[in-house]
Amino acid sequence: MQTHPSSVMLFAAGFGTRMKTLTRDCPKPMIKVAGRSLIDYALDLARELSPDRIVANLHYKPEQLQAHLEPQGVLLSHETPEILDTGGGLRQAIHLLGNGPVFTMNTDVIWAGPNPLELARDAWDPDIMDALLVCVPLARAMGRKGAGDFTADPQGRISRGGDLVYGGVQIVKTSGLQTIEKNTFSLNELWNQMHDANRLFALQYPGHWCDVGYPEGIEIAESLLKSYDV
Repeated sequence: MQTHPSSVMLFAAGFGTRMKTLTRDCPKPMIKVAGRSLIDYALDLARELSPDRIVANLHYKPEQLQAHLEPQGVLLSHETPEILDTGGGLRQAIHLLGNGPVFTMNTDVIWAGPNPLELARDAWDPDIMDALLVCVPLARAMGRKGAGDFTADPQGRISRGGDLVYGGVQIVKTSGLQTIEKNTFSLNELWNQMHDANRLFALQYPGHWCDVGYPEGIEIAESLLKSYDV
């Protein structure tokens, strides 16, 4: 049985409603930050690991993403007629990703510092972990609106509430998805199972991170990239 991830899932199906008019004619992953599409920053990080395959799920305005990603060798999981949310979307894409744990990435954030996937890969311990979430302390989570998501104990096990922000990168075992009866559901439902089994962990990211889910996040992210000369 495969115990370490060799595939990357990019979440790119969302409507991007928080971006307001910017996503009226453009899917959120194609919005430009410092002259490049958001999803290309995620692809850069993914390719540094030389994964066996990279998969993206599509729903809102899929033609633009398909035209951008297919020539780059990204496999596509089309969600029709309904969008399936992160959990349902990941489950639908398993036949493309392969068995075993996978990396997943949100495509509406910017990382400044070491590659978060490499950090997760090096810290992954499948004997005790069902998921390892790369989290950012609230003080280094730029553009974040609201509180954090998790608290970690000294061993890295996490529980809800606290000043750690989930950064949108994780390694996760997918077998538990098959026990969820809904078609459309969030990965939070899978994380809840893992939390109850004491197998949900976090890795604290040492660099900075920016949420580009809102229009004002674009300028913040561009300033962050400039300061890190990324």
